[in-house]
Amino acid sequence: MQAQPSQARADSAGADRLGLLRWWILAILVLGLAGTVTELVLLEHYEQPLQFVPLVLIVAAVSVLWWELRRHDLASRRATQIVMALFVLAGFVGFAAHFRGAAEYQLELNPDMSNWELLEKILRAKAPPLLAPGMMLQLGLLGLAYVFSDPKPSKE
Repeated sequence: MQAQPSQARADSAGADRLGLLRWWILAILVLGLAGTVTELVLLEHYEQPLQFVPLVLIVAAVSVLWWELRRHDLASRRATQIVMALFVLAGFVGFAAHFRGAAEYQLELNPDMSNWELLEKILRAKAPPLLAPGMMLQLGLLGLAYVFSDPKPSKE
């Protein structure tokens, strides 16, 4: 049984819309990567070894996205998935590291504060900003949305 012409046009329009959406996701992802790496470098976010993680992940992301665009094969897709999953993980680890760093700093200033006071100070701290690692989480989820929204099977 063959698809009706109107159904074929609708399928084609849906595929075109999905393709356009994928390009928007990719553009936003690349813009986010560029903005984040710029901010991290300007803030000198490389004083300790753990602070290199987002910088290394951004370089890895640009590399695998370039590979995915050029080859669009199973290996490039898997590599992109892995790097983006690492972004998500780095977001959670970064949140914990920022929380710990802010807690240590606040306790140095006032070791007698209650847990509730400490939590309030950490949530309002500007250095290290508690929610900044959430950008890594967002970029990772955006990258995963890009990879998993591809309706075409990869070339193997």
